[in-house]
Amino acid sequence: MKIYLNDKLVERSEAKVSVFDHGLLYGDGIFEGIRLYQGCVFKLEEHLERLEYSAKAIMLDLPWTREELSEAVCQTCRANGLQDGYIRLVVTRGEGSLGLSIKNCTSPQLIIIADTIQLYPEEFYQQGLKIITVPTRRCNPAALPPTVKSLNYLNNILAKIEAQHLGYHEAIMLNDQGYVAECTGDNVFVLQKGVLLTPSASAGALKGITRDTVLQIADEIGVPWREANLTRYDVWVAEELFLTGTAAEIIPIVEVDARTIGTGQPGETTSRFLEAFRRRVVSDGTRLD
Repeated sequence: MKIYLNDKLVERSEAKVSVFDHGLLYGDGIFEGIRLYQGCVFKLEEHLERLEYSAKAIMLDLPWTREELSEAVCQTCRANGLQDGYIRLVVTRGEGSLGLSIKNCTSPQLIIIADTIQLYPEEFYQQGLKIITVPTRRCNPAALPPTVKSLNYLNNILAKIEAQHLGYHEAIMLNDQGYVAECTGDNVFVLQKGVLLTPSASAGALKGITRDTVLQIADEIGVPWREANLTRYDVWVAEELFLTGTAAEIIPIVEVDARTIGTGQPGETTSRFLEAFRRRVVSDGTRLD
């Protein structure tokens, strides 16, 4: 496997960063998870725009243009012979001294990994997924804005551990006010009385690329939507429920906290969204060729 490290492709065994890199020492960096479908890097421009916004928010100067980053992503996919896969684009603050000061961090590190991925078996898209709510709360947006896709994912990891210890693949995280924020790696959508509802960034939700795509699809197929503060009760009594994310795509949820969602099977509207999404992914992005 070839890894893109700064300005060149190297073998996986040679892809190394300093132990003094602030991305390793303090989680000081940003990333994007991107999908490749049939030679199309889905929503690459949108991902790179979000990367730039995240960098600006944490005062990290990117020494690469968007065009250079785009070509580096495509080059990595081509070097690994991929037509379908998952791309992890990482920018760390770079090597510095021990301590929180970034004054000595002068060279951000660019890492691009492109490989195959299957987050959930196909049967979950056909039969639905069962999830729970976990005790770990989402970080307050006033402390760390969820719009910044940073390398510090310990909050989400703790929630994922809690879910997995109880035999579940995914879990809902509440914010400090008790409202639904998001899942450990996915956005949450509730369908109730024909209206699609989803938490806002102010509630702790990441402004996901797949989330935005779902909202665009909702406009196209005539499903009204709005951002809303959702309680666990709103989730329990939902007619339909699904999660969205780059790796997960759109996955239906059929049970939350032992409560059956709708009929206990993936809903008709959820299936419409998934079908529309899968039609988009091979054309809405940047071609490798």
